[in-house]
Amino acid sequence: MDYSGNQFKALVCEFMTNGSFDIWLHPVIDNEKQSRNLSLLQSLNVAIDVASAIDYVHNHSAQPNVHCDLKLSNILLDNDMIACVSDFGLARLFPTTDDSSQKHTSTIGIKGCIGYATPEYGMGCEASTKEDMYSYKIFLLEMFLGKRPTDKMFKDGLNFHNFAKMALPEMVTKMVAAGSC
Repeated sequence: MDYSGNQFKALVCEFMTNGSFDIWLHPVIDNEKQSRNLSLLQSLNVAIDVASAIDYVHNHSAQPNVHCDLKLSNILLDNDMIACVSDFGLARLFPTTDDSSQKHTSTIGIKGCIGYATPEYGMGCEASTKEDMYSYKIFLLEMFLGKRPTDKMFKDGLNFHNFAKMALPEMVTKMVAAGSC
């Protein structure tokens, strides 16, 4: 019950001491960027944790669902830098069937985040596990490139996908050589 005596549903989770993955990749303090050092191994472990969580909700939970809002700010890190996917407020349950091609659900209105949602979902198509996989790929690109899909630099024909095609090979080589993201 809330302070007025009204009933409501709440999900209470463990406090994640290291905050969101977003503040690790894109920290802003006093309008100046300050780098938080994540090793390449730590970044890859976060990526594996997120992939494992998405695999679980898609394929192994009692009632499979689609997250529909996977982005860096919804990935929280505990004291040991273990990632937890949070904010299932937009998640959509889909019926359990033996046919994996039936893993989709309808939605009311457009939800999710610009830059992370599939173009099809943005045009009002049904949510599916493909939505989360697309968002996961954007998450990986953002992790390796250090740019948000909505960065102001993406204009005049340059978009996140084109930038990734141009910059990713060089960025990965630099990260591996430096041992950090």
